[in-house]
Amino acid sequence: MSVIYLAEIKQLIELQKVDDERFATRQILENAPEEIAQLRKKYESVERRRDHILDKITHLNEQSKRLSSELSDDSAKIKKSKTKLMQAENTREYQAMVREVDNMEKSSSTREEEKTALEDELKNQNVLLTEIDKEYTALKSELEVKEGGLAEKIEKTEALLTTLDARRAESSKSISTPVFQRYEFIRKRLDHPVIVAIKDGVCTGCHIAVPPQVFIELQRGQQIMSCPNCQRLIFWDKHFEEEDTPVAAPENAEEQTETTENTVDKAEKNDSTKRRVKKARTEDEKGQDAETDAADTNASEEAAGADSEEA
Repeated sequence: MSVIYLAEIKQLIELQKVDDERFATRQILENAPEEIAQLRKKYESVERRRDHILDKITHLNEQSKRLSSELSDDSAKIKKSKTKLMQAENTREYQAMVREVDNMEKSSSTREEEKTALEDELKNQNVLLTEIDKEYTALKSELEVKEGGLAEKIEKTEALLTTLDARRAESSKSISTPVFQRYEFIRKRLDHPVIVAIKDGVCTGCHIAVPPQVFIELQRGQQIMSCPNCQRLIFWDKHFEEEDTPVAAPENAEEQTETTENTVDKAEKNDSTKRRVKKARTEDEKGQDAETDAADTNASEEAAGADSEEA
């Protein structure tokens, strides 16, 4: 494996790490105003629903007042008609007054039912208003806080981006011009990231297996290569395991824990294997010693027998 090749890959990986941070920072700059826009849209939607409920409550209150006034007038009219009923001078006049009182009572009863239904609806709308007021107040407060802190957040993020741009410029100095130009060419035309590892013959950028010949050439580590499928720069992950090169950190604590546990398990398995091999070697050595002792004993006995026969 070429030392120059390995050094260039390491430099590109470091540059990619800086670009990763720049990518995340730019996402913050792009998403912050969009997040507030979405929040404002939600707030305005709730505000419209709240205004609609308030308008409905106002209309219902007006209707309630009108019905109360009409019922009061009906009551006065009915009372007056009943007084006239007692003063009727003949049967015909009496029957006419009875029909008039009856009609007024029916009309008043209809208004009473209408007012009862209206009051029930008014109670329902007030309950809805109480519920939506909570959401409206919370959204309004959240929107005010985020809009107030947006300028500061953008300012800090832009300052961080400036720092990262300076780090990127410094990192790119150690990369040869042709390689850096190739990196930039890919970065401007493909989605993030630019350089990815090949693990078990599969590109971690497009998740498609590379041709066997490409994989064999990549393992030799003689030149910087590209994935035939996604055109990203690629390297074999095993090269960096051997060189103890730092790799990207896991995305979350669970992955970090899992990685640590796997490492411990692997170490324990290796220790167990070593103990088994050592034990087997010891047993073999004991067996060999026993066989040697037995052979020596047999030889001594045979020599003694021979001496006895000669005597």
